[in-house]
Amino acid sequence: MRNVIVTEYQPQWIDMFETEARHLRRVFNDELLDIHHFGSTSVPGLKAKPIIDILPVVKDIQLVDQFNDEMITLGYEPMGEYGIHRRRYFRKGKDNRTHHIHVFDQTSQDDIVRHLAVRDYLRTHPLKAKEYGDLKQQLAHLHPTNMEAYINGKDQFVKDLEQKAVIWYKTKK
Repeated sequence: MRNVIVTEYQPQWIDMFETEARHLRRVFNDELLDIHHFGSTSVPGLKAKPIIDILPVVKDIQLVDQFNDEMITLGYEPMGEYGIHRRRYFRKGKDNRTHHIHVFDQTSQDDIVRHLAVRDYLRTHPLKAKEYGDLKQQLAHLHPTNMEAYINGKDQFVKDLEQKAVIWYKTKK
């Protein structure tokens, strides 16, 4: 059972992303088109679970499985699609999770935009970021050992945020 831990923003999360991105660039090499830090740890000032979310964009999602052994060597557990079609998901740290890797290929623009839109929206809307961080902290206090209750508690907020963020993101492009 994993504890639900939400902390104040930590500037070292940027360095943790950059370090891991360097490793991932070596693993995916020519297959990699881009790599993004997203999720709460990518938003300065936002309270977050201290897990770095990384979104590599690759040419062909079907080729990602051939990198599983290299990802295992880096400490990752390959999880396949893990509930999202045409994604490859890797997690690192077992019960003390440190990183989540969400690999999409260039044809999965809706998924890519969805993740980047929320990140950029929260970066430019500090009051919404504070509201989200406060909700996460409150839920972590209410459900310190129940990750499912924590996730369910923020589900509607995240859906509403995502919808608003995607509309905002597309209008600013």
